[in-house]
This record gives sequence, structure tokens and C-alpha cells, in this order.
Amino acid sequence: MCFALGLQSWTALRVTGFDLGIFDQAVRAYAHFELPRSPIKSVHHEFPPDFTLLGDHFTPLLALLAPLYWVWDDPRSLILAQALLFAVGVPVVRRIARHCFAGAAPAVARRAADVSGLGYALGWPLLNSSYTGFHEVAFAVPITLLMLERGLARRYGGAALWAVALCLVKEDMGLVVGAFGLVLAVRAHRDRRASGRAVGRAVGIALLLGGPLVVGLVVGWFLPAMGSPPGYYWSYGRLGADGGEALLTVLTEPWVLAEVAFTPSVKVLMLAWILGTLAFLPLGSPTLLLAVPLLAERMLSDNPNHWPVVNHYDAFLWPILLTAALETLGRLHGRKWGVRLSVGAVTLSTAAALVAGLGLPFNPGSWQPRPDKRALARAAELIPDGATVEADNTVAPRLTSRTHVVLVDATPRGADWVLLRVNDRTFPFASLDEQRRRIDLLLDHGYEQVRNEDGAVLLHRVRNVPIPGMRVPGPDSTPVREQVPSDVGRNPFLR
Repeated sequence: MCFALGLQSWTALRVTGFDLGIFDQAVRAYAHFELPRSPIKSVHHEFPPDFTLLGDHFTPLLALLAPLYWVWDDPRSLILAQALLFAVGVPVVRRIARHCFAGAAPAVARRAADVSGLGYALGWPLLNSSYTGFHEVAFAVPITLLMLERGLARRYGGAALWAVALCLVKEDMGLVVGAFGLVLAVRAHRDRRASGRAVGRAVGIALLLGGPLVVGLVVGWFLPAMGSPPGYYWSYGRLGADGGEALLTVLTEPWVLAEVAFTPSVKVLMLAWILGTLAFLPLGSPTLLLAVPLLAERMLSDNPNHWPVVNHYDAFLWPILLTAALETLGRLHGRKWGVRLSVGAVTLSTAAALVAGLGLPFNPGSWQPRPDKRALARAAELIPDGATVEADNTVAPRLTSRTHVVLVDATPRGADWVLLRVNDRTFPFASLDEQRRRIDLLLDHGYEQVRNEDGAVLLHRVRNVPIPGMRVPGPDSTPVREQVPSDVGRNPFLR
């Protein structure tokens, strides 16, 4: 289902340069034994030309996908890879369910495993992530599940190995590992079985200390060494200008923490949706502690992009939430409330999956792009291989494999070709007027219109004349932060 939804998004031109085009350029660079650079990312944000995505996020596991491009050099290979990685989680979730229902009758345990595997595969966070393309969460989901399953099986060496792998997915995963270490150590200490108790405590304490230490090293040393500007990714201005000020605020004015976490009210809706779609069952398990760092990152953030529940962020939480829910149900099995809660969780999760687009692949009309997007794709075919292109965010992934493409934005870059819609707002523009002014500016300064169909305008540069405001990032470029449009983050379900 995840692959069908991702492929449908590709066919209907829903996946975009941010983020599929970025990851496509990065993995293609790995496939050529180069550092993962993405002109779509670096040019739009004014990073120097040698900036690599390892200075954006610590995601070295992406290199494992490079061999795919030796077989199929196409962004859709990432969509397929993500679906396969998500699929790896199905048998792991089944094992987790059997651990949680170990005290139940065999038929009950088998039924729990079957329902859990299906519920995981059709989980709304995975569907949302597939709908929007590809992200590093593709690795986080199965690795988190494997880590949790090994912990429940008391296979502490395996749990530690998967925890180390999780730290290589993204820089903040070390906080999840630290929380896992705490849960693991406490459970091992309380374990009535003498065998392995000391090992479990030791592994848990090591992960509790080591996970946050990895985060500190990556954020404090590695990312800056790879070109990440100081403070560029700080999104917690309401707590302080940097980590030190934020910590001081938390210690001296702890009530500010709650104020920031629950305002605006869309954050409350986000949290209610995330927990409510599993009937709040995760609240009954200490495993939910692993989700606290990830939820805090979003709820304390002043970036509205972090608040909706239609992006890939919730997929990071899905293995944790589902495991916590299963642990709670495992303790309640055989009780009347346990049965009612399990039915409620299945019902709510299924309803959420329908909202997330579970039925879309079965609707033939949803495989067809809108007229303006179809016109974009046709115009893109007119651009010759090897050309430099400033492309509409919607069509950028169609050009990454054969052109030198960057995102068309408010700053002219002097590319040979420019392809942009003028009848529908597209990222990163704040209004249609901005897009139309961008086209008018280029037409007045060396470009001619090659095609204009259903609002998709293709321009070709025919005269090398100065363009007002033109800028191409150089070695001394100062990165700029994204200006988020005012309507983003108001509705948690708005894509």
C-alpha cells in the first residue's frame, strides 16, 4: 500500500523537489562515490557550492541506498526503497505483539500478531510519509522496531547494535536511544529472572549515557564541521536564543515550557490526534518515554511546519506508539476494558488511515495530475539534457536525473531554462503575485516564453543580460532561513 501511494503521488505530481528531489540528488551523488550534495537544497538556502547534506542532517545511512541507482537511476527507486523498508517492520511488529501477549492463549497471541501486523502496515503515519515522497524516516521505522523487539526479547546485545544503527539515521535519534536505555535499565533491574539482569542494566545505562552523548558530538562538532552555520537550525526562539538560554529558561521559569508547548492550540490538536488514534493506549506503557524527545522537538518549536500531522514526522513516532499500545493491551488482555480498548484502537486507527489516503490508490481519478501539473510535466520534456534549470517545486524531481536543476524562487539564478506555474501558489513563494512578478522580470531581462499551457510557463534565456537581484551562491555565501507562509501550521490536516 505504501508503494502504491508513493507511486501514485509520483504519477499525480504530488511529490516535490522539497524533499524527494533533495534526497534524489544526494543518493545519486553517493552512487557516484561523492559526498551527498543537493543543489535544490543548497542554492535555495544560499549555502556555499561545496555544502553537503551531512551538514544539514546527520544521515549517513542514506549511502546504503546508492546501489539502487546503479540498477535504476530514478527518484522512484527511493519510493520503492522506503516501501520495502517499511515492509520490513511487519514481521517485527508481529514478534513484538507475541512478546506482549506471551501470557495469553496461543490463539489470542496469534490474533494479536495478525491484527498488529496489518495495523502497522496501514498506519496513518506510514501512509502520510509515503504520500509525501521519501525521507530518512524510511530507516528509522524498521530500526526502531528492531531495537524495541530485541529489548522485549531481552537480547541486549542485539538491542544495543540496533540502537547504534538508529543514531546513524538522524542527529536527534540519540535522544530516543537515551530514553530507550533508561527504560531498558529499569526493566532489567525489575526483571525477576536473574540471568541477564546485570547485562540489561549495563546496556541500558550505556545507551542512556551514550545516546545523548552522540547527539552532543554530532550537533556540537560534526554538523558544524560539515558546514552547518551556528544557530541556523535553532527553532526554539520562545525559549531562548540558543541552547544555553533555553536551559536557563526551563530551570528558572518552567511554566514557560508548558506555555510554549501548548500554544498555539494546533499543537494540542496534534498531540490529541497522535495519541487518540490509538485510543490513548500508549500512555499505559513506559515505552512512550521514547517519544517524548521527538514530541518535544515539535511542540516546543516555533516553526509551523512541525505542527501538522500530514508530514513524515509522525512516522518516527509510529513504532514507539504502536509498541507502547501493544504493551498496554498485553497487560489488559482477558479483561473487559482490554477488549473494548483494542476494538477502539483498531477502529480509530483505521479511520485515521482513511483520512490519510488509504483509499486513494483505488480511485482511478487520483492517479491523474491536475491540468496545471500535467502541463508542467509536458513542458519539462522540452528541456534538453544537461541544461541548467530553475524548476517549479512540483516538477523538480522529474528533472534531477538529467539536468542541473535548482528550485525556482524569488531570487533569479540565471539558468538556461525556467519552468514555473502562475495559476497556483507553489513553494517557496508566498503568493501568486510573487510568481507572476518573477516571470515578468525574466521576460524583461533576456528570457523568451517557449510555452504557456494551463498556467505552466516555460522560459528560455536567449540574451545574456543582467537580471536585477540575480545571485548565485559562492564560497562566502551566507545561508538564509526559510520564510514560512502565514497559513502554514494553522490546520493540522492541511497538506
